[in-house]
Amino acid sequence: MSDKAVITCALTGMLTDPKQHPVPVTPEEMAREARAAFDAGAAVMHVHFRQQGPGKGHLPSWEPELAATIMQAIRDACPGVILNESTGTIGANISGPLACLRAVRPEIAACNAGSLNYLKVRADGTWAWPPHLFDNPVEKVKAYLDVMAEIGTQPEFECFDVGIVRCVGMYARNGMFKGRPKYNFVMGVESGMPTDPDLLPILQKLIVAGAPWQVTAIGRENIWPLHRRAAELGGHLRTGLEDTFYLPDGSKVGSNAELVAMLAHYALEAGRGVASPAEARKLMGLAAT
Repeated sequence: MSDKAVITCALTGMLTDPKQHPVPVTPEEMAREARAAFDAGAAVMHVHFRQQGPGKGHLPSWEPELAATIMQAIRDACPGVILNESTGTIGANISGPLACLRAVRPEIAACNAGSLNYLKVRADGTWAWPPHLFDNPVEKVKAYLDVMAEIGTQPEFECFDVGIVRCVGMYARNGMFKGRPKYNFVMGVESGMPTDPDLLPILQKLIVAGAPWQVTAIGRENIWPLHRRAAELGGHLRTGLEDTFYLPDGSKVGSNAELVAMLAHYALEAGRGVASPAEARKLMGLAAT
């Protein structure tokens, strides 16, 4: 177990509407939120890009120039920060995410490691949104991994279900990537793994021995016991406005920094420290800067 916890801040989401929730969109907003989260203890920033036109801030963007501008703004605001780029998209055409990866060359990038029926049902039994498949077949995963290897980016394997966790070991044995995998257990999507702390020891048994792991907990008050257990078991920690808007007492936050500060508190309660960017690079096998 690492005596230091690496905290990742997911600054904004893929589709969250800034008119409804205070998510950052512009380069200036992203940099400001990143700096506050950085000061609260986040060594890693997980970044999505949004369209910048009026009324378009709830829509994703795969414009390489915008991606580079946003990432540079975050670097300037947070000296030494580790950048983690989102790549998730539906469909076979991944030219946009690949172009953004090549434009930014982040130290880490998300690699969604398997497919999932993305579902949610309301109390009355109707679908909360049209059911769809978040499709990540092996050939799509490999295309991402090949580009990440080309540009020197470490993949972070996003695992939405138990079977997807097991797939990562198969990718390693098959030679689809080299090195030690980094797992992100995504818990709280209604059709994926639940936010159940009792799952964590099982998931730990299924990963490649010695591989670092973290939890992305999506939801409201049910997520905080999961974060606490992850800290106790030696996992790394992630939060941010992409994942939740609420603290353990149910109060709604206005910034990422409030969420990051809570995870830093949990790490300290578990007898661990909070990793600096330099310490995080060492723990995750990234090159020193």
